[in-house]
Amino acid sequence: MALRVAFMGTPDFAVATLVAVCEAGHDVVAVYTRAPRPAGRGMAERRSPVHVEAERRGIPVLTPKTLRTAEAEAGLAAFAPDVVVVVAYGLILPPAILAVPRHCCLNLHGSLLPRWRGAAPIQRAVMAGDPETGVMVMKMEEGLDTGPVAMTAATPIGPDETAGELHDRLAALGAGLVASALDRLEAGGLAFVAQGAAGVTYAAKIDKGETRIDWSQPARAVHDHIRGLSPFPGAWCEMELAGKAERVKVLASRLADGAGRPGEVLDDALTIACSEGAVRLVVLQRAGKQAMDAAVFLRGASVAGGAVLA
Repeated sequence: MALRVAFMGTPDFAVATLVAVCEAGHDVVAVYTRAPRPAGRGMAERRSPVHVEAERRGIPVLTPKTLRTAEAEAGLAAFAPDVVVVVAYGLILPPAILAVPRHCCLNLHGSLLPRWRGAAPIQRAVMAGDPETGVMVMKMEEGLDTGPVAMTAATPIGPDETAGELHDRLAALGAGLVASALDRLEAGGLAFVAQGAAGVTYAAKIDKGETRIDWSQPARAVHDHIRGLSPFPGAWCEMELAGKAERVKVLASRLADGAGRPGEVLDDALTIACSEGAVRLVVLQRAGKQAMDAAVFLRGASVAGGAVLA
């Protein structure tokens, strides 16, 4: 017998799971997502990716500003869900909401808990140079990503893989994991194991103040910083272009041989010295322009060897 599922999610990362739950034959009775927000040049209201997918499938969509009201609790209870599935929703579920479903509230989290609890686990794992990460299905409780874990899928992080690339892989991996968890829950065989107390780290939301590239770091740290912030919000540095300092995003890099002053341009292929070793800039983006390969970038921007990037 199919489960009655209330789904809560907002960004692209959550769409794959919503699709997987629907295609597994479960009855998604309602979708909760963040309210449309003004975006783009015309500042027209834009629905979240989950909102768009839910409407395409004819599923009722709710966009409450908070779940901390009696009305929100009663509204969810009216759908009589067997389980609530939460994937990057963006609102905190208070105890009254957690108690509504017949079984529990399940959360898909993009890390190997207890490492990287919090808002930006994928980016933080890449920025830290972690060799491995994964996704976990956990039972939600009041603490931040502290609940017991039911299922885990681990995957290596490629040495040049960006957060965006990893995000897409984990979204697909997580979708299958949630579908499997619901199958086990339906069959009465979903078991939970408490998280360990050791190795807890927190993945704080990315702050714009930490996006500037620090060339005084070793090449490995600079490379991990660049790929961990790609494609959004993007690591950046200042380059002297046409006699003017210009902020340029770096969206992909590679470790390279070379030595020099931190930030020094070592050749005509945009190899940049760090405190130890060097990185080669592979994909760049000027303000108001599309991202482009370094060779294309250099056709319209002269960066002299010996210059020092800030």
